[in-house]
Amino acid sequence: MSTAQAPIPQPASASPAPRAIISHLKNATFDRGLREFFEYRDLGVAQATAGAYSVHVIRALDGHEASGVPHLHQLDFQFVYVLQGWVQFEYEQTGVVRLERGDSVYQPPGIRHREISHSADLEMLEVVAPATFHTATLEQV
Repeated sequence: MSTAQAPIPQPASASPAPRAIISHLKNATFDRGLREFFEYRDLGVAQATAGAYSVHVIRALDGHEASGVPHLHQLDFQFVYVLQGWVQFEYEQTGVVRLERGDSVYQPPGIRHREISHSADLEMLEVVAPATFHTATLEQV
């Protein structure tokens, strides 16, 4: 019996091997974004995935309150995890929900919702797919 093994063929690839995307807080910038009462830190995932996904940290903008405008997002996936502080949302068929540090919400595609209020120290991690999507303003939740 032979113990020799045939070499495993390696796929030919014109592109370089994937590399990890690192985002350090000490070099981070927060920019204005979708909501005027938040600022957003892009973690580099949108560029790394050619826009398939986006992951960012959202934090309350000092001195700005939630607008409470009902809306929905036309996207495939949205997940929010509260890193610190609290946020209060209203969702269709669910009602008012308060999320605090360590809480999360999966927002199904097209769910009608609004942000009612948030703490001054609010920080959330949000994951969406795709990275670019349309938001429609509504009359009610």
